[in-house]
Amino acid sequence: MLVSLTAIFLYFIMLGNVIPEQIDVHLSDVADEDIRSPITIENRQATEELRQTAVQEVEPNYVLKQEYAENQVGRVNDIFELVAQVKKENEPEDDANEDEEEQDEEERIEEKLNLVNDALSSATSQQLSDTTIRTLLETSDSQLMLAKEATANTVFELMSERIEANDLQEAKDEVNDLINISTVSNRLRDAMIEVAQFAIIPNYVFDRDSTERMRQEAAESIEPVMIREGQLLVQQGDVINVETYEQLRLVGLLEETLNVYPYIGLGLFILILMGMMLYFIQESQTTIRNNNSHFLLYLLVFVTVACLMKVTSYTELLGISGIGYAVPVATGTMLLTLLLNTRIALFTSVLFAIIGTVLYSEDGASSFNVTFGFYLLVSSLAGALFLNTSNRITRLLRAGFLVSCINIIAVLTLLFMKGLQNNLFEIGLHVGSAAFSGVAAAVLTIGLLPFFETGFSILSVSKLIELSNPNHPLLRKVLTEAPGTYHHSVVVGNLAEAACEKLGENGLLARVGAYYHDVGKTKRPHFFIENQLKHDNPHDKISPQLSTTIIISHPYDGADLLREHKMPKEIIEIAEQHHGTSLLKYFYHKANQEVEQPLPESQFRYPGPKPQNKVACIVAIADSVEAAVRSMQKPTPDKIEALVNKIIKDKLEDGQFDESEITLRELNEIALSMLETLKGTFHQRIEYPDEIKKGGKEHGDSRGSKR
Repeated sequence: MLVSLTAIFLYFIMLGNVIPEQIDVHLSDVADEDIRSPITIENRQATEELRQTAVQEVEPNYVLKQEYAENQVGRVNDIFELVAQVKKENEPEDDANEDEEEQDEEERIEEKLNLVNDALSSATSQQLSDTTIRTLLETSDSQLMLAKEATANTVFELMSERIEANDLQEAKDEVNDLINISTVSNRLRDAMIEVAQFAIIPNYVFDRDSTERMRQEAAESIEPVMIREGQLLVQQGDVINVETYEQLRLVGLLEETLNVYPYIGLGLFILILMGMMLYFIQESQTTIRNNNSHFLLYLLVFVTVACLMKVTSYTELLGISGIGYAVPVATGTMLLTLLLNTRIALFTSVLFAIIGTVLYSEDGASSFNVTFGFYLLVSSLAGALFLNTSNRITRLLRAGFLVSCINIIAVLTLLFMKGLQNNLFEIGLHVGSAAFSGVAAAVLTIGLLPFFETGFSILSVSKLIELSNPNHPLLRKVLTEAPGTYHHSVVVGNLAEAACEKLGENGLLARVGAYYHDVGKTKRPHFFIENQLKHDNPHDKISPQLSTTIIISHPYDGADLLREHKMPKEIIEIAEQHHGTSLLKYFYHKANQEVEQPLPESQFRYPGPKPQNKVACIVAIADSVEAAVRSMQKPTPDKIEALVNKIIKDKLEDGQFDESEITLRELNEIALSMLETLKGTFHQRIEYPDEIKKGGKEHGDSRGSKR
């Protein structure tokens, strides 16, 4: 639900940057200002016109068909061979009677003529006259063979040259000059000329395939006519003509057009951003995954910075060069670093940069300002990296100064890569805005941090440092009412902090949690050995069961006391979980010595819960280690090491770490860290001469008294 609301909010604050501003212009109007294209789009109509022009400029392609000569010679030969075959097959037989021999010659010629016409194709028979065919039928075989060769040679000679359609008649007229054989009759010569003219056709013909291919290549060679993003469509004072009006319509600047694609594109853009955010939250091992309060805090910081960027983006409309670089985007990453952790801040830097590319596209020339996105990314990353988790005002201001330096470098980088076309005054405005951004981010962080900490009960570094102040009422209560417990808590804090830092956990939280983990002992301080000093031990006068009840109650008394003072729940959990469900072995064995039947261990165990996280585990180990080492007689490094390992092993075998994610390797690192700290606490001291003499006398007296 919160993510959906955030997505809707982002959609509406970025909508104005994505949807191009529509203008009210008409044909023949005079432009009041320069109009540039907000998008890159193809002018398809202009592209198609150029392609049609290119196609029309391609001349038809003609080719010389050499094979036509052979084909047409073959047709001539076919005609003469058909005539010869019909003549041969229809010759009268030698034994025919006189009546048949006297058959009318004209009828036989007519019959042969019909046979030839039937054998010829319809096109050929229509173009060759009956007179020509009759002449060939009446010609002797020898004359027919001579006519065939002469006609074929004439056709081949003429068809070997290029004959265009316009030159066809001229080529046919040349037949009269080439067929000039004196040995044939004029009638046969006319028939030969008709056959030859029939056979001659154009051999330089239009090649459709190659022409279409050339026209296609010409069309494809035309580049699309593009209206580029930021291209000047109309200059101030120009008249809106048909061409420019069509361009304005294409890019969606006219009020009569409605382009839904930018709306859909922005929705998909927001969907990608929210998807990235949800995936990070799901996969990252951070508190925002399971802690709704932290998740709400994250979204609130995210939305706050988005609003900050949106508001400052309007400064670009003022026309002041570089004023947009004053945006204190590092405020978001600084707050997230202090309130949550650095990993979340680094990831969110990328989201801020992506959103900024859209929010800072107010010039209308583009939906994305990648240059400004780079600046926002560098600035926000610097805010997360330079701050590191320190909350002191001096550290915050120092981080702001470093962010300013990085911002200046980033701005100069962008200016230099563009060729530094600005004058010195404009460069100064750019640099000044970038410097102001870092300082403003630090100041805003200092101002907003207390509100977020209070409103969401965030246990930030500043809050932890405040709680670690010895003047805190609860710590003063421990110091005055249970001084031994106070000293014990301070040492436990040292041990726990060093171990946490070695594991990469929150060492400051461990230290402060250790300070308050035994605050419940202030209810009955003298029942705990570190506060008894020279007083009698009250447990000697009461039953083991009652002693157990008193001892076991101190974690929960402390938790109740911490809740009364509205302490952070992380501190309360450490106080409540630092003993887990461990067994009070001393009172358990003492009680069993007084009864015949063994008592159940459950009566002498803390009710829990067991430590739920690594910090609570470390404080629990440090608490047991400090108490055990403090009670050792003449501790040595070897004895301390054996004792620390035994304590960790016993807690592990007792299942005290079962509900946390701590590993065996981490337990080993905890042991090594505590050994290093304890060696510094229980180091060997040099005995001075007076102390040696005093010590020797005391030892002598002691030995004497023993004897």
